[in-house]
Amino acid sequence: MEFIIFIALLAIGFFAGSYAEQKHYLEIKQRERKSLHVPLMNFGAKQELPYAHEAQMFVGSVVIANDYFKTFAATLHNLVGGRVVVYESLLDRGRREAVLRMKEEAIAWGASQVVNVRFETSNIGGQETTRTPAMVEVIVYGTGIR
Repeated sequence: MEFIIFIALLAIGFFAGSYAEQKHYLEIKQRERKSLHVPLMNFGAKQELPYAHEAQMFVGSVVIANDYFKTFAATLHNLVGGRVVVYESLLDRGRREAVLRMKEEAIAWGASQVVNVRFETSNIGGQETTRTPAMVEVIVYGTGIR
């Protein structure tokens, strides 16, 4: 009986997770097209910063979780090592979503660009057992100028 429940959870995780991920990627692509006019730039220590009448710090953050199937697949993959592709898409969606949230706040403020963008990522549970899906928090921050 437990095996049937396990297989059912894997199947539900696979189909529901794939659908949710595809839907999220479509939404991200649409929002990225709308925010293309505000570039993100990083400057070195000795480079001159662009002139700004006003500047303000903006933050975008997101907590995003893997589905049950991908968590199980990653655990199996961990036995042999190598790239864990299922986590790469999780991090990609998290980074892109966090950047979009930061840019959307900056756009609402009237920023013409966001400079010196930094990323922070942290793991929130999930790696102790295969029963808990992995979650990551991605925080992006930068200085919007206008």
